Amino acid sequence: MLFDKFDNGAVSFANRVVMAPMTRCRADHADAMPNDLMVEYYRQRAGAGMIVSEGLPVSDRARGYLGTGALWNGTQAAGWRRVTNAVHAVGGKIFAQLWHCGRIAHSALHADRSAPAGASTKAAAGCQTWIIDAEGKPVMADCEAPVALSTEEVRGVVKEFMLAAGLAKLAGFDGIEIHGANGYLLDQFRCPVLNDRKDEYGGTLENRYRLLLEVVDACAKIYAPGRIAVRQSPYGSFNDMAVDPEPLVTYPWLATELAKRGIGFLHVFDQDGDWIHDPAHPLMAALRAAYKGALIACGGFDREKSEAILARGQADLVAIGRPFIANPDLVARMRGKLPLAQWDEATFYTGGEKGYTDYPALAS
Repeated sequence: MLFDKFDNGAVSFANRVVMAPMTRCRADHADAMPNDLMVEYYRQRAGAGMIVSEGLPVSDRARGYLGTGALWNGTQAAGWRRVTNAVHAVGGKIFAQLWHCGRIAHSALHADRSAPAGASTKAAAGCQTWIIDAEGKPVMADCEAPVALSTEEVRGVVKEFMLAAGLAKLAGFDGIEIHGANGYLLDQFRCPVLNDRKDEYGGTLENRYRLLLEVVDACAKIYAPGRIAVRQSPYGSFNDMAVDPEPLVTYPWLATELAKRGIGFLHVFDQDGDWIHDPAHPLMAALRAAYKGALIACGGFDREKSEAILARGQADLVAIGRPFIANPDLVARMRGKLPLAQWDEATFYTGGEKGYTDYPALAS
């Protein structure tokens, strides 16, 4: 099943292997433009049925890391058009992951030196990011305490995502993924421990998911719902997040809301690569019952585990991350049961060709 075609009526893929979104920090921070290296990186990996791009900040204040390509102006969209053209030229499909880092940020990353934006004023304990110091050198710094967005500013975030969706379409992306996972802004609003708001974006589960669903609804004015994905990370604690106290209520509730809207993909990331592989774990079955779109499973998958979750009907596609870094021809290797190269973690975020576009395909 892993190498079967997928078609939901809005978009089709040559196989059911998804290249998971991965931050690689190869853009120039000043303009957040994709460069020649990034064009080649995505082109090399177009054998995936679906590529989900690295997270693309939807505004300057949405940035939380150095060197991430972004999507808030037309010049950036033109740069991403070069990427999508390269992927399409070799038969691939690519979605843009739209991203707001929220409190996982530092004012030094923002052109106006604005403080990180958050659901509340609670800082992310123990979380750091790269910034440029006064001497022009990259250094690690603690993420700063955020400023809680006003109600009107929250509505402005919705507009930022909608603008980015329009730019993604202009850039030729086949669809978009809304990043609602891993402790970034939309996930921060979901979290009942972190979100202490008293307005319509805090309190009840419906209120805490209001921002995400308003973003979904806004983006559905740009892309057909079948070309939209939403990413979630149940049981995740990355970026100083408290695990949701009622995951079997929270995530099926969202799945039901996405199903009402005809959203094409619900991308479920197990940060530990653990529970998602347990056939007896109730969450994937609960999501399947609540959601009629395509489920993308992510977290520690190889060929055998991918085939297993597809066979038991708990996913329609499988997203794979780090193996794609070292194996640009990962789908061909998996199909042929050929050996995989090992990635070099030291080069994940270092910039340049090394550890990025210099991993050879097996036939090379």
